[in-house]
Amino acid sequence: MEHIPYETYVQSADYVRAQLDGFAPEIGIVCGSGLSSLADTLEGNVIVVKYDSIPGFVRSTVEGHKGQLVFGMLAGKRVVCMQGRFHCYEGYTAQQATFPIRVLHLIGVKVLIVTNAAGGINSNYEVGDVTLIADHLSLPGIAGSNALIGPNINEFGLRFTSISDIYTPRLRRIAAKVYLTHTHLREEREFRLHEGVYGWCYGPCFESRAELRALKTLGADLAGMSTVPETVIAKHCGMEVLAMSLVTNKCVDRREPDTIESVKAEMAGQVQEVVIEEFPHHEEVLAAAAARTSDIQEFVRCIVREI
Repeated sequence: MEHIPYETYVQSADYVRAQLDGFAPEIGIVCGSGLSSLADTLEGNVIVVKYDSIPGFVRSTVEGHKGQLVFGMLAGKRVVCMQGRFHCYEGYTAQQATFPIRVLHLIGVKVLIVTNAAGGINSNYEVGDVTLIADHLSLPGIAGSNALIGPNINEFGLRFTSISDIYTPRLRRIAAKVYLTHTHLREEREFRLHEGVYGWCYGPCFESRAELRALKTLGADLAGMSTVPETVIAKHCGMEVLAMSLVTNKCVDRREPDTIESVKAEMAGQVQEVVIEEFPHHEEVLAAAAARTSDIQEFVRCIVREI
């Protein structure tokens, strides 16, 4: 695994800072699939820096990810939005995928808000619900895909970083208060907020039935292909972290009927129950995100105002 030296991050941060004419962001927002339009609502002297112009940045190849940093004001706070993120399934190492997070830290970001689209494992979750991530289950991380593998960069953080409080309780309480005090979101927009555990899967294929049953057994409420590498790096850098998932599909984890028994029943002339199942696809993810865009924008804007 190729190690990225500290000097490369500094070079990247220096380049970005040179484009900002003194603007110093305090909050970073990673916009997930279909949620990048939040960056289009920034106000003031908005500055856009394309990823492909920044030293050290790789390319975002996923539909719905524009591939640029957008700087501006949101709810009175200095903000930078990542319109598009990098995923390990695109062929990037965990270090490459999380490179921008350390750059954001170097240019002054203290709070990182991460959004994503995820599948709902918890049967109580419906498409369009939002879940605050209280903890995560990282099977790839346990198995060896961790952005902190390799020589530790002491300028960013400690060799052995505790992530027991990776999703900052203070920020989750702010988000909960925003939700509970904005009754029109709940009552008029039918905006439902949960708190749960995010299961990181490497991707790019959606998870199998057995994998989803395993994740459910292990306590995951959601399944997704991003976020965890970014939040681990943010915690290593000392940032406060708030992460949330938009449920864009309900996971199919029902065990299929036994084929032998099914054929035996068919041969005996027995009527077979037909269960119609809808499997996830990326177009569905984008459509579900689009339907909730304005609500999530308002939710995040109100959170930012209170931070």
